[in-house]
This record gives sequence, structure tokens and C-alpha cells, in this order.
Amino acid sequence: MRLKDKVAIITGGAHGMGEAEARLFAKEGAAVVIADVLPEIGEAVAADINAGQGRAMFLRADVTSEMDWQRLIARTIETYGRLDILVNNAGISGSSVGSDLSLEGWNKLMSVNATGVFLGTTLAAQEMAKAGRGAIVNISSIMGFIGGAEGHPGYSASKGAVRLLTKSAAVRWGPQGVRVNSVHPGYLPAMLGGTNAGTRSAKIPLTPLRRLGEPFEVAYGVLFLASDEASFITGTELVIDGGYIAQ
Repeated sequence: MRLKDKVAIITGGAHGMGEAEARLFAKEGAAVVIADVLPEIGEAVAADINAGQGRAMFLRADVTSEMDWQRLIARTIETYGRLDILVNNAGISGSSVGSDLSLEGWNKLMSVNATGVFLGTTLAAQEMAKAGRGAIVNISSIMGFIGGAEGHPGYSASKGAVRLLTKSAAVRWGPQGVRVNSVHPGYLPAMLGGTNAGTRSAKIPLTPLRRLGEPFEVAYGVLFLASDEASFITGTELVIDGGYIAQ
């Protein structure tokens, strides 16, 4: 197993990419802490993993709250005795706040997508540094590289922030043995509550592989960066987009 005896926190782990990551990590031997603001769904995912002989628990956490982050990390260590991996997966889409260029939408996107990642990366890295090892994987987007006309522009700004925050964190925490990398998914099927399924389908002819990606395909990339197989990789980006931004 690629994550045997590891302990991982996955934010936004109740559905979509986060759920796929949680299930894959548990299959590969990790004890998984599913952190989300959706307790009913998150508890069900954790219960299903445990029923399949994996190890998982759900903890409610708002990634924009420093106090929630502190509680999440403390409870993880209290329960499992260590923290090896953090996947900063929680995020919201540009379409979720409308496209009217409102300041409210900007602030919400930056708070969840950028500030949430900053808090998680900083607090987890501080804990990991005590043990001299750890891996953090931040989920950005291809929109952290390119612009787009759809949705609120704060989405691209927030995902670009994640990309460079990751590099800064990698440089800062590397001497303490903590690796920090980012993953940049392309277009996947609309997630829970998504409102832009038509927009995503329109991207299929523009994608060299001529299809949308699947959450499990992103999860395998995250698994690699979180595992010891990537022990000399830090501060880099893994793009999983079917070739979309290669053209």
C-alpha cells in the first residue's frame, strides 16, 4: 500500500474530488480525516470507508476559520497520533457567486479558495515540521494558469494565489522536511450543486483528449504527490486537464 500507516486530512472530502481522494487514500492504507461543512454526506462517506475495512472519520470544519483548523489538526493528532498529509481540496467555483463582478463574490472566493489554503498549509506545516516530515497537496485549477470569461474573475485570482502560495510554502518549509505541491485539474463533470454543466460540456471539443476528466483521475495524481514516491518533489505543479492548456 502506498500510504500504509499514514494519516491524512482531506478538506472538502464529502463529495466530488475530495471524496475520490478520501476513498483512494483509505484504500492505499491511510487513516483519513474527512473535513467538510456537509456533515450528513461526510459522515456517510466515512462510514462507508470504515465498513470496507478502511480507517476514516468525519470532522466538521470551515476552512475559512482559523479556530476550526486548529481544532481539526488537534483532533486528528489526538485520534491518530500524527499528521503526515494534508490535501487542501475544499473550494468553490466562480459560478457559485455569480458573474456580476461583485465585491461580495470576490471576497467569498478569496476567503474559501485562498485564505482557507493559507490557513491549512501554515498550521499543518507547523505541525509536520515538528516531526521533520510531511506532504501538503493544494488543489488549484488550470484557471490558476489561464484566464476565462465565464464566472467571477475572483476564481482565477484565488487559484493563481494557491499556485504561488504553494511555491512560497515549499521554499519556507522544505528545510523542515515538509513538501508542498499543487494540482491543477481541468474540466470535470459538474460537482454537487454545480450550475455550469453546460459550460463544462462545451469544453469537450476544446480538450485534446475530447472528454471531461473524472474525479478519480485527479485523485491518483494527488496520491502520487502525497506518497513517498514523490519524496524529492516540492514546489511544483501537476496539471491534470486532458491537454487543455497545452494548446
